[in-house]
Amino acid sequence: MSTRVCPWWLGWLLASPVRKLFQDPARILAPHVREGMTVLEPGPGMGFFTLELARRVGPAGRVFAVDLQPRMLAGLRRRADRAGLGARVVTRVAARDSLGVEDLRGAVSFVLAFALVHELPDAARFFAEIRAALAPSGKVLVAEPAGHVKRADFEATLAAAERAGFRREPGPPIARSLTAVLAAA
Repeated sequence: MSTRVCPWWLGWLLASPVRKLFQDPARILAPHVREGMTVLEPGPGMGFFTLELARRVGPAGRVFAVDLQPRMLAGLRRRADRAGLGARVVTRVAARDSLGVEDLRGAVSFVLAFALVHELPDAARFFAEIRAALAPSGKVLVAEPAGHVKRADFEATLAAAERAGFRREPGPPIARSLTAVLAAA
């Protein structure tokens, strides 16, 4: 597993509307996110999925976007504010070894881990942290870039999730991605 973090300036490219042609956030998130939910999005970049998450949770819901890079979060914040969704998005700077979401223990309904886990130094710690934050009926969508992450590495990621107390469910088809849905075991 790599620990190389995507550079902040690449966030603008990853948030490009052209990406919706093959990875449409509305289609990907529709089965998982409803109004009033509390959602955790670690590694949101500049908010390609965050804005759609914020639309779906509605005024009563919240999206906690946690990233290592303040410049990524600043770009996300600007985009959320321009879209009129800023009040629904809470941004947080993570530590290198922790998401810092202890205050969300048992409150998160959905976690989106998109193209993230392969960048983490400790997948087991990550899954333990999100397992603690997850509500009993909560779910996690894990998607990793198929051209960048080998199938064996993805299986190792899912094994780390299972050791943290998750059971694997089939993931949705997402272009250029290896996917799984995780639920509390």
